[in-house]
Amino acid sequence: MGSMKVDELALEALRAGMRGAVLTSQDEGYDDARRVWNGSIQKYPAVIARCSGTADVVAAVRFAHETAVEVAIRGGGHNIAGLGVCDDGLMIDLSLMKGVHVDPRARIAHVQGGCVGADVDRATQLYGLAVPTGVISSTGIAGFTLGGGFGWMSNAYGLACDNLLEVEVVTAAGEVVRASEEENADLFWALRGGGGNFGIVTSFTFRLHELGPTVLSGLLAYPLDAVEDALSAFHGFMASAPEEVFGLAVLRNAPPAPFLPADIVGKPILALALVHAGGVTEGERALAPMRAHGTPIADAVAPRPYVQMQSLFDAGAAPGFQNYWKSQFVDRVDDKAIALLAEHLRTMSSPISDTKFAFLGGAVSRVGRDETAYGHRPARWILNINSRWDDPAASADHIAWTRSYWDAMQPFYGEGVYVNFLGDEGGGRVEEAYERAVYERLVAVKNKWDPANFFHINQNIRPS
Repeated sequence: MGSMKVDELALEALRAGMRGAVLTSQDEGYDDARRVWNGSIQKYPAVIARCSGTADVVAAVRFAHETAVEVAIRGGGHNIAGLGVCDDGLMIDLSLMKGVHVDPRARIAHVQGGCVGADVDRATQLYGLAVPTGVISSTGIAGFTLGGGFGWMSNAYGLACDNLLEVEVVTAAGEVVRASEEENADLFWALRGGGGNFGIVTSFTFRLHELGPTVLSGLLAYPLDAVEDALSAFHGFMASAPEEVFGLAVLRNAPPAPFLPADIVGKPILALALVHAGGVTEGERALAPMRAHGTPIADAVAPRPYVQMQSLFDAGAAPGFQNYWKSQFVDRVDDKAIALLAEHLRTMSSPISDTKFAFLGGAVSRVGRDETAYGHRPARWILNINSRWDDPAASADHIAWTRSYWDAMQPFYGEGVYVNFLGDEGGGRVEEAYERAVYERLVAVKNKWDPANFFHINQNIRPS
C-alpha cells in the first residue's frame, strides 16, 4: 500500500516543480486518486502526480528517472486491465487536464490528455461537430485513441486515430515533441493504434465532422425467445446498411428503463443500439428494415441529442464494480454462433454482465493496413464479453464463466484482438492485436523512442 520509500528531497523538489498536487498515502485525496474504473484493480502507488499541464508531466517523468520508480500513466482510468495505476511506483495522473478548444471554422479540436468522451462531445456539439469517442461517455480519450478508438460514428468517419492530425508528446527522455504526418512521422504512425508504449500524449488535435446536435438513434429490444431471430436479422441488416449506420448488439438483463415494460426488467433481452450519422429523414429510411423486423418489446429509436445517445449505456458501466473481459474479432457469424450467444445470455453468471457484438466497416475498413498501427482493418465483427459483479469473493466463478464462454466461441473467431479490450493477458495476446509486419514496425519505433522500456505498464511492446 504505497510502502516503497521515496527520497524526501526528490519528493519535495517534485512538489515545488509542479502546479498540480503531489500525493502520497498520507495525503487527503490519495485513496480516491489511486482508484481506477475497474474495481478489481486495487493498487497503491508510492506517489501520485496530479498534473495540471504538460510542464507537470515533464517534471513527473524527470522525477521518475531520478528516483528509478516504475511509472503508470492515467488518462481517463477506464482501461479494463487497470494500466493507469501501479503498486509502489509513480502514477502520472492526467485526469485534471480536461481542456478542449474547438475551432469550428477549421473543424478541428485540441483535446488535453485527461479528457473523457463526454468532455469532448460537450464542446464539439456546441457547433454540431463530433469525432468518434466511444460508446460509454466516461471512456478516456487518450487510451481510447492510442489503441484505435471506435464509436457510434466510426462506420461513417473512421476510428478516433484515423481522425488524429497531430499530438503533443512527452517522451521517455522527458522531452516535449510534436508528431504528425509531417513531423516525427514514425512516432505519429505508432501512436495511432500502438497504445501507450511510446510517450505520454498531453494534447490531441482531431479532425471533426458535421453531426448532430440531433441524430436518429436509440434501442430496439427483443425478448429472450426472439433473440436468435433478431440477431440473425441484425447480422444481415448491418452487412448491407449504409455507412452512416452503426449497430451494436447488447445481450443483457433488462434494466429499469422507462421505455421497457415493467414485467421485462431483470429478464434477458437483446438490445440493438442503432445510430445514423446523418439527417433524420435519411436515417428513418436507413433504419427502417431493422425496425420492421419481428415484434420488438420496445422501439426507442427516435431523434435525440447525440450527447444523450453517447451516455445511454453509462449507468451499466459505472465505476467501482469488479470487471473481467474477453474479446476477439469474429470472422464467421452463422446460426451456430448466434445460438451460442443466446445460450450464454440465458446462463450469465452475474445479472449485471453483458455481451457486446459490434459491426465495423465503412470508413474503418477503407484506411490502408499500413497507414496506422491499428491492425485488422478487414475485420467486420468484434465480440466483447463484459463480466461484471459486485462481490470480490465471487470473482473466480465469474471469471471461469467468462473464459468458458470465450472458449466456446473459438470456432467463429478471425485473426486478432482489439488492443483496447485486452485485460492482463500476456505478451502473446498483445502480439495478436497486430499483424506481424505491423508489430515488427512498432518494435522498431519503440527501439528509437523508448529503448529502455520506461513506458512498460501498458499492453507492452518490448524493445529488441
